[in-house]
Amino acid sequence: MFILSLLFFVTAILYSSVGFGGGSTYLALLLIWDIPYYIIPVIALFCNIIVVSGNSINYIKAGNLNHKLLIPYLIGSVPFSFIGGSISLEKEIFEIILFFVLSIAGVLLLINSNSYKEDSLKLRDIPKIFSILIGSILGLVSGIVGIGGGIFLSPILFLLKAGHPKQIATTASLFILINSISGIFGQFTKQNILNDIFDYWILFLVVLLGGQIGNFLNLKFLSNKLLTIITSGLVIFVAIRIGSKILS
Repeated sequence: MFILSLLFFVTAILYSSVGFGGGSTYLALLLIWDIPYYIIPVIALFCNIIVVSGNSINYIKAGNLNHKLLIPYLIGSVPFSFIGGSISLEKEIFEIILFFVLSIAGVLLLINSNSYKEDSLKLRDIPKIFSILIGSILGLVSGIVGIGGGIFLSPILFLLKAGHPKQIATTASLFILINSISGIFGQFTKQNILNDIFDYWILFLVVLLGGQIGNFLNLKFLSNKLLTIITSGLVIFVAIRIGSKILS
């Protein structure tokens, strides 16, 4: 548990430093460590909530919240995140889906690393129905797998030029937070696992500490681009590890 806790700590630092929760990597690490399958998504979602809560508060205090940008995606995602969380999957299918989710996320993060520029940024007005549709798809996938979905939403918003970088980071953090809450309620419809969660209290503690450190790094020292590249490398590495586990 010590090594797993250390990896959760590092993951929380890296992801929180770029406004994400780390759910996708928590899931992969829990699978690699052979944690009981039924509890894996719930642990990852709880860790997500802990990490992005700090991010969300900091971003909102800084005045970066854009309600018009965020709300249409939440309208689509929240109900579908709950539905996705209530769906039961075989472990083998879950591993395959997670492999593809991580692989795509790693590539999208690399794209994201080139997007932290305000210069000559001409924003587009995205139709609300299109935003709701994107939110619905991301919510469903996020609920099924057990992540918040911001790791997908953020690069999409950058590609669409839907907002300024700080607004997109805030939108992604709140998207992760609210979807993780919705998804975890969906997970609870499958079985009562609250008592089992407390056996992993150390993981919740280390991501709380790591999240605070990541926020500090984001605000004080390292550039978003560098942090995103590092995080992308971590995601891709974990995806390869999951892929090798599937094939073995």
